[in-house]
Amino acid sequence: MSTKKKSGLSKFFNNFSNAVTRATGKPVAFIVATLIIIVWAVTGPIFHFSDTWQLVINTGTTIITFLMVFVIQHSQNKDTVAIQLKLNELIAASHDASNRLISIEDLTDEELEVLKKFYTHLAQLAKKERNVFKTHSIDEAKRRSAIKNVEEESAITKIKK
Repeated sequence: MSTKKKSGLSKFFNNFSNAVTRATGKPVAFIVATLIIIVWAVTGPIFHFSDTWQLVINTGTTIITFLMVFVIQHSQNKDTVAIQLKLNELIAASHDASNRLISIEDLTDEELEVLKKFYTHLAQLAKKERNVFKTHSIDEAKRRSAIKNVEEESAITKIKK
């Protein structure tokens, strides 16, 4: 398949997905779905609650659910990429933010857990400072904590003399 066809199909699916996501996310979609269920339930006695009557709703809801999974996943993937790009821009634009966090979503679960531990440690150091705005990165927090410890030890030594 050529790139032009792929991009055309991709563009079509993107537009279709956006339209379906917008339409199904509105209250009117819920109302329509509810009305369909009500009509189906009301027709139960007419069709003597037959297997075919039940099969109609089961098949219809299964097909819609199956197709919606792909549409919703596409929308979520697109939204996630957009949010990650916005966050990357904020990180890159801030001179105090760590560039280590750009494209963090590509890390493994284990690597994310290591970073979480670093930031938990950073939060603990900031709590000791009693000013969460005083430290901006793990490295800076460690330097400040080390300096503070040296100053405290020096003060204790002077008091003991």
